[in-house]
Amino acid sequence: MLQLRHALALLVAGATFVPSTPLSAKTADPAQALESFAVTIQRRTLPNGLRVVLVPEASSPTVAVAVTYGVGSRHEPSGKSGFAHLFEHMMFEGSEHVKKGQHFSLISERGGSLNGTTDADRTNYYEVLPAGELALALWLEADRMRALDVSAENFENQRAVVKEEYRMRYQNVPYMLGALHLGELVFANFAPYANPTIGKIADLDHASVAWARDFYLHHYAPNDAVLTIAGNFEPDHALDLVEKYFGAIPRRSVEPIPLPATLPEAKAAREKLEDTNAKTPAVFYSWLIPASHTPEHYALELVAMLLGDGDSARLYQELVRSRAVAQEARASTRDFAGPDQFTVEAVLAERADLPTVEHALDAELERVRKKPPTEAELSRLKKRLRSAFVFGLESSLSRAMELGEYELLWGDARGIAHELSRYDAISAKDMQAAAARYLTDERRVVLEVTPKPKSTP
Repeated sequence: MLQLRHALALLVAGATFVPSTPLSAKTADPAQALESFAVTIQRRTLPNGLRVVLVPEASSPTVAVAVTYGVGSRHEPSGKSGFAHLFEHMMFEGSEHVKKGQHFSLISERGGSLNGTTDADRTNYYEVLPAGELALALWLEADRMRALDVSAENFENQRAVVKEEYRMRYQNVPYMLGALHLGELVFANFAPYANPTIGKIADLDHASVAWARDFYLHHYAPNDAVLTIAGNFEPDHALDLVEKYFGAIPRRSVEPIPLPATLPEAKAAREKLEDTNAKTPAVFYSWLIPASHTPEHYALELVAMLLGDGDSARLYQELVRSRAVAQEARASTRDFAGPDQFTVEAVLAERADLPTVEHALDAELERVRKKPPTEAELSRLKKRLRSAFVFGLESSLSRAMELGEYELLWGDARGIAHELSRYDAISAKDMQAAAARYLTDERRVVLEVTPKPKSTP
């Protein structure tokens, strides 16, 4: 699930947080720690449909607020990609009682931090402030939920910002355009997930402020959002503030975008792409796999860890360390709420060639399809997974973000207590069976990325 992926990324990055009481301090058993933690979670729903999740922790020096909206890139109509991400920028451009730039200044002047993130299934916004500043964060979030300033000036300004972000993060970064195209190939039979979160430049060029206003009215609604408060606060007082600031915001017409009841048919493909930013070739293998929160997805997440999680992973050991044919070798799932994507990628070493690297990848995939991982490997994976879960819920911010997303996508934030047991239930044979069923050559998308010389003036 997303919580695991985020936590593993933070572990690799060596990130630090101002923690709440560590879950690991409550019991030596991570599963028991999660169950005890879930008991502290309180849930309410306002008459206007706003879901509220409260996670009090008196020992925390901070309070975190997250608002998670049920809109992401999969909710964008054809020809209107990029709007979910565009609104991540628009939401900081001012509202009825907050001037442009004031959201940042009000939070930073009090020693706080804030930001927003977008993915395929949701968009979220958060503030972290010293304990005692909860009212400010709630007032700011309520004002932009109720009356965002979707003016032509703000729209044009942020459209230009997003287009520059596209150039900086995708057009000018090696292999990133390939990664975007890979998603389009894998989700050929489920177009909503083929949309890149950043959007397409052609769609942004043709966008209008009227479209933006319509997008806001149909998605930024209390009945399409989860408000999560975590950290040092008093629950009854917090609920009074929530009712005061959010209670009068009217429900809006929200059109749900249903996910397919069954897995769409996988479409095999093989393509090549030239990249002016790449110094060496790279190869991507990718497959359409079942949705998150299914037994086979849990098994495939563990397969991705087995192949690509850290220096002890099989791909790193074989392609990078042993044979020295790749600089990087990874495996991952994207953890979408609906059909998902499993990807194996390798960036070649200078003197390596694509046939050699693809042969090595094929051998490792055949190995995982034919034989279960060893007990030692499975033990290592599950130990790292448990650590990631505990680490991923240590701070007020991580609790607010992860539980808000869990409530939105899976219906009850307290259900996170059962996540570790779902992974623990996966056996080595389950991993092999899932790999054998879904990570086959017949279902595979292959994208080879090769360096393209930059044109001279």
